[in-house]
Amino acid sequence: MVEGVREQTLVTSDGVRIAADLVPGLPGSDPSTVIVVVHGFTVSRSKPRLAKVVAGLRPYASVVSIDMRGHGASGGQTTVGHFEVLDVAAGVAWARSLGFSKVVTVGFSLGGAVVLREAALVDEPDARPDAVVCVSAPAFWFYRGTKVMRRAHFLVETWLGRRVLHAGKSTRVSGAGWPDPAPVPPHLAAGRLGVLPLLIVHGDVDRYFPLEHPEAIYRSAVAGGVDAELMVFPGYGHAEREVTDEILASIGAWVRKVTREEGGNS
Repeated sequence: MVEGVREQTLVTSDGVRIAADLVPGLPGSDPSTVIVVVHGFTVSRSKPRLAKVVAGLRPYASVVSIDMRGHGASGGQTTVGHFEVLDVAAGVAWARSLGFSKVVTVGFSLGGAVVLREAALVDEPDARPDAVVCVSAPAFWFYRGTKVMRRAHFLVETWLGRRVLHAGKSTRVSGAGWPDPAPVPPHLAAGRLGVLPLLIVHGDVDRYFPLEHPEAIYRSAVAGGVDAELMVFPGYGHAEREVTDEILASIGAWVRKVTREEGGNS
């Protein structure tokens, strides 16, 4: 157990209860900065892989972790990227209420898609981050170009699949579906970040989302005038499960760099 952890239940603007915690940064970290970590699909704060992420970022800043709706100790059902922007907004607003002047969102896989969309779509000043990091994020909705994603679509889109996810992964998926047209996809959201710096992290052996995804996010961001950087790590697979200490250190160093530069929105 890490000393000084503060647990909190947040309530989103649509009334969903979100479990969150604050883990203080290590000595030498920036006391004015907090990183809001947003997990991937079927992951939650209680998973060792997320604890590894938090530990790897603590040398650079304090860390807020949230369980998105339908995951872990939070309420509701996951909408697989649609309404989860409200969960991240609640986490960012809580981080600011704790007195941190600089907030950086770091999302993995589904969480990477969500932090892009949250930063692009949420207007409330307290819920806007100062920078965004997406790791192993999909660029497009409904992607079925890999075997594992075809299986994921079956699990999400069928009654039987949702039952399997609930029983096996404790992930509660909404069966309501999405509106038509679908929500703004991550790659287009990346082009709407304005002055927010963006770091895109991906592996060259990601079996979920190949390199066309980070490349599309990067192109859209650059076309939109966003200060974006793309880091592709050789041998890196996917998200929290396969992230290395080296990758976490690179993310932390980038966070330290951009939060020390002038011109942010805080």
